[in-house]
Amino acid sequence: QVQLVESGGGLVQAGGSLRLSCATSGRTFSGYVMGWFRQAPGKERVFVAAVSGNGAGTYYPDSVKGRFSISRDNAKNTVYLQMTSLKPEDTAVYYCAAKNAYSGITDYKEYDYWGQGTQVTVSS
Repeated sequence: QVQLVESGGGLVQAGGSLRLSCATSGRTFSGYVMGWFRQAPGKERVFVAAVSGNGAGTYYPDSVKGRFSISRDNAKNTVYLQMTSLKPEDTAVYYCAAKNAYSGITDYKEYDYWGQGTQVTVSS
């Protein structure tokens, strides 16, 4: 069982930056692919970023590529999402998630464990 706790959300002006953190429990953190998703009110949960177990592989959708960066610190059992050049359309609840394999990383249904989410609001 893996528990995930997100933090770092908040209110920021357009063009600003935020760094989200996701702290996890368990002794096998490096064995999990970690992903970030977001969900705006009334919309589906959408893939934002993923990182492989050793941190060497990352993947982003075009909507955030070049603005968001995912990283992990396996010694601290923590994954991060650095968000820059934020736009109002980035407003959503952001969730981190964990899965065992680096396949299906963009599909939220493929993830096994989820955090409770943290709200990010970008004002124009």
